Amino acid sequence: MRFAKVAALAVVANTAQAQRPENTPICDYYTTALLKNNTADNQATLLTLVVNTVVIGNYTQPNVGIKVAGILAPGQYNGTDVNLLPYFTGELASSNRGGDHGVSVNFLDDGGAEPLKNNKPANTQNSSQYFLLTHLYQFFGSLLGCSQQGMPGFDAYGGHASMYEVHKFMALDPYEVGYFITQVGLAASSFGVADSDVQAVGTALTNLFDYRCAPPTTVIPSQGAQLQAICIEETCPVAENSTCSSYQPVVEPSSVSSSGSASATPTASYSTSSPGNATATVPAGTSSYTTSNPTVVPTAGAATNGLGLAAAAGGIVAFLL
Repeated sequence: MRFAKVAALAVVANTAQAQRPENTPICDYYTTALLKNNTADNQATLLTLVVNTVVIGNYTQPNVGIKVAGILAPGQYNGTDVNLLPYFTGELASSNRGGDHGVSVNFLDDGGAEPLKNNKPANTQNSSQYFLLTHLYQFFGSLLGCSQQGMPGFDAYGGHASMYEVHKFMALDPYEVGYFITQVGLAASSFGVADSDVQAVGTALTNLFDYRCAPPTTVIPSQGAQLQAICIEETCPVAENSTCSSYQPVVEPSSVSSSGSASATPTASYSTSSPGNATATVPAGTSSYTTSNPTVVPTAGAATNGLGLAAAAGGIVAFLL
């Protein structure tokens, strides 16, 4: 198991500085602050922790007190109900496997939340869940500037070049994309990431994904400029320098089945498009992917000082032992 060697880490309060140097990538800075050594293996560990939290919500204790519902939990964004779970369970024919319409793919086919709670992507390496989670680790590693990615211990991104092509049969709207971006911001905040860096990540994701007809943009240098917008429904804001002719007509996903696997009761609500300032309300007992205690927590001022990062680092080390 990758994380056995973490027992040797020594994390202290003065590891973290008040502000990340401009010439240090977000990934490198927080790998060093939370896991001490800025290695490929530790960068992969950091991305696993953050992405798994984005997906299933808080699972490491202690963290710095930020409640994260996770994108598998239904909720609200700007007063509108959002439920992303059917895109992952195969209840919607929303996955692009070629052709002119989506198909049903169960991306929770290899253990669901349980392996993620154990800091793994899936139970095996032969599933849609493993494919999805490992590519998320890699994609966000590239987006956050992990300098050791591509070295042994953290593979370079090997997935599809265009996020538009991946998501085009989902017909995502601004509320769904906003909810996703907010969960990313909350997850980062829960590990002590400074507000300024949370805002930077949220802005990057918004500019990349949230504007309809956005021109090709480079995320992975080796893949060049690609269409990256995933908010393509007609209510999505239109990008400056829009290239709508590059995008195909929106195809709504059809319903495959109603498994009843997700509650219709919202588990989290967000009233701002800025993930760094969102507040989350999580009622008890509404989803198997959330914690059981209700709470209202602000993300602003989560941990811009060494004490907050040290508390998160201590919790990570204890969790990984």
